[in-house]
Amino acid sequence: MKHILAIDQGTTSSRAILFDQNLNPVATGQQEFTQHFPRSGWVEHDPDDIWQSVLATCAQAMAAASPGSVGAIGITNQRETVVVWNRHTHQAICNAIVWQDRRTAGTCAALRTAGHQKMVSEKTGLLLDPYFSASKIAWILDNVPGARASAEAGDLLFGTVDCFLIWRLTNGAVHATDATNAARTMLYDISRGCWDRDLLDLFGVPENMLPQVRDSSGGFGETDAALFGHAIPITGVAGDQHAATIGQACFSPGMMKATYGTGCFAMMNTGSVRVASRNRLLTTIAWQIDGRVTYALEGSIFVAGSAVQWLRDGLGILADAAESGPLAALADPAQNVYLVPAFTGLGAPHWDAESRGAIYGLTRATGPAEIARAALQSVAFQTRDLMEAMHADWPQEQDAVLRVDGGLATSDWTMQAIADQIGAPVDRPAITETTALGAAYLAGRHVGLLPDIDNFSKSWRVARRFEANIDPEQRDAAYSGWKDAVKRTLGAIG
Repeated sequence: MKHILAIDQGTTSSRAILFDQNLNPVATGQQEFTQHFPRSGWVEHDPDDIWQSVLATCAQAMAAASPGSVGAIGITNQRETVVVWNRHTHQAICNAIVWQDRRTAGTCAALRTAGHQKMVSEKTGLLLDPYFSASKIAWILDNVPGARASAEAGDLLFGTVDCFLIWRLTNGAVHATDATNAARTMLYDISRGCWDRDLLDLFGVPENMLPQVRDSSGGFGETDAALFGHAIPITGVAGDQHAATIGQACFSPGMMKATYGTGCFAMMNTGSVRVASRNRLLTTIAWQIDGRVTYALEGSIFVAGSAVQWLRDGLGILADAAESGPLAALADPAQNVYLVPAFTGLGAPHWDAESRGAIYGLTRATGPAEIARAALQSVAFQTRDLMEAMHADWPQEQDAVLRVDGGLATSDWTMQAIADQIGAPVDRPAITETTALGAAYLAGRHVGLLPDIDNFSKSWRVARRFEANIDPEQRDAAYSGWKDAVKRTLGAIG
């Protein structure tokens, strides 16, 4: 029996999951690593922490396999996070700037004011926002001493986290990424399928820093034999939300999934059609297989599971994240408390980097239960924001079901709240590790260990379906209160 190892490198932890040829999880390794917040709105990771955590978790997972039985490795990763390293020493020149980081908000605002948004959107499908990689790369080149001169001399390389891991795993033999990660850099033309000169000039990024762009299911070299005892081919790579869309078997146009991790990311397959959003959603590459691109609409929420972390670590009203749903269930139904969790700005469909969080409707009777309910309901309201925008952008008939995954998807209370707000079924799959599953499928498919897409899709199973069970008037009244809270938060800026 051959095994497939999926490396799932996330925002707060790294995981490695070993799958068998039937795509059943066999063993898992997981390790958290330190988050760095040097200033308000700044978020960084030590790239060496990422690398060491990946090595450790791979060793943990592979301990369950017989020597030599791992036939392929798939990588899925936190997207947009920027690593710049020296091609000769393999060492990063500074901490990685994380996707959540807002330090380049002023740069992006200036570019919008200068009229560059139209060109950026037409080429990349993205909005000018510090969320994406390009302005982060420019910041490193302009603020790390000697970085720009070294980059122009050809000594520095850029990569998203997948690319950095491939470089380290292959001991510098391969500098490559896949189309899904390239599409999130704001330097890649998603229609022509190449790095774009106009964008490189706009952000001042030397082209010699950039990796090769390859299919999501394809060859990315082999691991250095010294790492795991033998060389293992790396044959699948996709950004985390793209891998989750594959793991959720959303292969038909109109199918949707939402992943609830640190943030929430909803993605809807639009097939071979690149849909230009009229509602401030993102157009992105869902995956690229056999040279063919599948597109998607995506809505990004910056705060979902991290709102529960805030309840636990910031307010101290939870001892464990699992307590959030039971606590929310105790809330006084007569209180209308709204949390707008704009801790690092608001994502889709508002895209306001300067917004900050706010709570509305507080009274002397408000306590931990009402605040917990408001935090979880904010996830449901933001999901409805995204789905309504997607339905407006994609007039074709859609699958009404929302497939969900991620850590917060294990919260029955939250999933029921989402079903109630969107007025449609929410399906939680039997295998909840959909991000790693998608990476494993991409890797296994390329080396012939796994079936084609149609047969893989047939293996998807639902574990529980949540049906909407509140009155439509009650649903809309609650949502109206949410929209008013968001409007007040946006109106407070400046």
